[in-house]
Amino acid sequence: MTVPSISRFLSSSTSNYWTHLQKNGANVEKTLSTVKAKLDATSVNEVLHKCAPNQPLLGLRFFIWAGLQPSYRHSSHAYSKACQLFGVCRKPRIVTDVIEAYRAEGCLVSAKTFKVLLNLCRKANLADEGLRVLREMKEFNCLPDTTAYNVVIGMFCENGNMDVAAELMREMGLVGMCPDMITYVAMIKGFSNAGRLEDACALFKVMKGHGCLPNAVAYSALLDGVCRFGTLERALELLQEMEKEGGDCSPNIVTYTSVIQGYSEKGLAMEALRILDRMESNGCFPNRVTISTLIKGLCTEGHLEEAYKLIDRVVAGGSVSYGECYSSLVVCLVRSGKFEEAEKLFKRMIASAVKPDGLASSTMIKRFCMDGRVLDGFCLYSEIEKVGCLSSIDTDIYSLLLAGLWKEGFSVEAAKLARSMAERRIQLKE
Repeated sequence: MTVPSISRFLSSSTSNYWTHLQKNGANVEKTLSTVKAKLDATSVNEVLHKCAPNQPLLGLRFFIWAGLQPSYRHSSHAYSKACQLFGVCRKPRIVTDVIEAYRAEGCLVSAKTFKVLLNLCRKANLADEGLRVLREMKEFNCLPDTTAYNVVIGMFCENGNMDVAAELMREMGLVGMCPDMITYVAMIKGFSNAGRLEDACALFKVMKGHGCLPNAVAYSALLDGVCRFGTLERALELLQEMEKEGGDCSPNIVTYTSVIQGYSEKGLAMEALRILDRMESNGCFPNRVTISTLIKGLCTEGHLEEAYKLIDRVVAGGSVSYGECYSSLVVCLVRSGKFEEAEKLFKRMIASAVKPDGLASSTMIKRFCMDGRVLDGFCLYSEIEKVGCLSSIDTDIYSLLLAGLWKEGFSVEAAKLARSMAERRIQLKE
């Protein structure tokens, strides 16, 4: 019996690339451009899948080559797929193995080649490997530019290694490069996340002195750190400064929400309402995250009446709905031990045709099951089904509810739920 060729199962473009890769070992990049085949996301993905099991290094080299072609550009998803298929996170050595292969074979390597490698490191969050790639650029006579430095600096900032990030930023100045807005924002955010507010504020001043004027993103990064690790007085000063500057520095939803969260987390939810007033007076209207943050603070502090007043107010403004607000309140009530109030509110929502979200529905059913009220949980499930919100319920909740019904002997209800699960193709969790 004749074994069918592997190319028979691939698209024609992929088959051409795959065949070429198998026939040409060393310096394959030199001849890949001679392949007369279409290069697109599908063909790249198929080649990567064929290489992954036994030829990951060759597959990664093909991926890098493809990323250099003028008619094609890797998407963020493509980088994620490459990292997954070649185990870049688990075996980061493959990044330097590619560079060693280029060196051993005398391949012509450009700065763009290294940028593809740096983007792979960024997607896999491999800061140390990214730094090695940056250093190797000089060995191949490829001068790193601001973009390359920013990728590596960004990774160290995200990992909290601000000393290395700061050293790289100083190095940029030594080689004649000026940090740009991306550099400063990454550094300010990194210092802020690490609780190093003095360093973040100092860099903010340096930024202005170097002619890189802060925008709302830079201000928000600093403000977020001040709200978490500094004083609310300082946060208000920064907020006022942003409002005064205006233009690109005008505070946005994220900015105001950070301040509101800062107040709420310090047990000052009522004072946080004033920030909402300020926000709306400046023409910036809250979203669900903003309102959920306020509701959580008010509920935790026992200001339930104020939470209801807040909901009526913001829904009237048109930026959020009753379904979103009440769902957030239900979850907050359950988590703060006020389940009876949460149950009453949830049932009022259903009766008024206000659709709850998946988290609120899942939270309520789960709580019923945990309290031994599994039949009540099923009845609530049935009511949710009537208003057409089942699709958003966590699949784990089905298994929990079904197991509870069988255990308590509610076989009729269990059978109904099982049929519903089968119709929705929801598998039982073990």
